[in-house]
Amino acid sequence: MKDHHEPLPAPPGPGLRATSLRLAYDDRVVVDGLDLAIPTGKVTAIVGANACGKSTLLRALARLLTPKSGAVHLDGRDVHAIPTRVLAQRLGILPQGPVAPEGLTVIDLVGRGRSPHQTWWRQWSAADEEAVHEALRATALTPLAHRAVDELSGGQRQRAWIAMAVAQGTPVMLLDEPTTYLDLAHQIDVLDLVTDLNRHQGRTVVMVLHDLNQAARYADHVVAMKAGRIVAEGDPADVVTAEMVADVFQLPCVIGKCPVSGMPMVVPVGRHHTAAVPVSGTG
Repeated sequence: MKDHHEPLPAPPGPGLRATSLRLAYDDRVVVDGLDLAIPTGKVTAIVGANACGKSTLLRALARLLTPKSGAVHLDGRDVHAIPTRVLAQRLGILPQGPVAPEGLTVIDLVGRGRSPHQTWWRQWSAADEEAVHEALRATALTPLAHRAVDELSGGQRQRAWIAMAVAQGTPVMLLDEPTTYLDLAHQIDVLDLVTDLNRHQGRTVVMVLHDLNQAARYADHVVAMKAGRIVAEGDPADVVTAEMVADVFQLPCVIGKCPVSGMPMVVPVGRHHTAAVPVSGTG
């Protein structure tokens, strides 16, 4: 009989995977029996109602939360067996509402993304300098490099934090609700930036989103969660359906086609309106 503390065998193939994941805070189980393979080189959006386990799952993928059982693997290795510095070179996370120390400049914040690449015998290098300036260019922040982060607008601050993740140079980026508290223009700006990082730099991106229409428009792969479990995942055209929205969000809706992207567009039906087409229709 195998000892129950023996690690699970690593799943085959590269990428980020969760296997039989059980996550809890003290005795409160939030995620149970979850299996997930993140498509490498794609943008994945995790959606679901509040308190369904989206951010908890992201924290576990980033090794910020230790599973009660099951495991998270990165390129076939249990993330808890990977040295911290090595993991930070492979996987980066931008949590909800990060706060920079008062007076910290944009370029200094972005420079902190290079710390996983430094040791006591290898301090700041020309490669670090280039990585920081490339991250500033990629996020259109070069003109603001010497501004204090706390003086920036909400959208600019979010770009600065993403620039730090870009400078970190990880092939996998995890973003927890990167558009929260931003106005619509800045939401689109951030999501366009994420798309650029994926398409031009080949980064694997996993982000928790609240807006289903943005998830359908910007993600290659959508994961819908309910009560700590995955109820649907795959191409947005297959996942974002009236049936899924009714099940996951308890909300009747009509699914149309976005005139910009051609992807599914969710039109909610409230108590004071009647759908012009059947609620289960596809528009």
